[in-house]
Amino acid sequence: MPTKQQAGQPGPGEQGGRTPDAAIGEHVLYALGRPGDLRRVEVRRLWEGHYRVNVFVGAGTGVARIAHSYFLVTDGAGRVTASTPDLIRRY
Repeated sequence: MPTKQQAGQPGPGEQGGRTPDAAIGEHVLYALGRPGDLRRVEVRRLWEGHYRVNVFVGAGTGVARIAHSYFLVTDGAGRVTASTPDLIRRY
């Protein structure tokens, strides 16, 4: 589910010079918030316009777990149009 953009913040779909995967990962963090123990965001393209995004967290060295996982649908410009489960702010 798309989120509302706050004034003065870059839009999550505005890619600039970034790869589509990076833009999608940034959109997820923009909507979700940034976990304090964030390790990485993994974006995998499944087929045209459909992605699996996993958010890894972990406090220790070498310890990581998937805290959030989403199936996303994007439009031609790379903007997220649908998410399962819904992208909601948690942090």
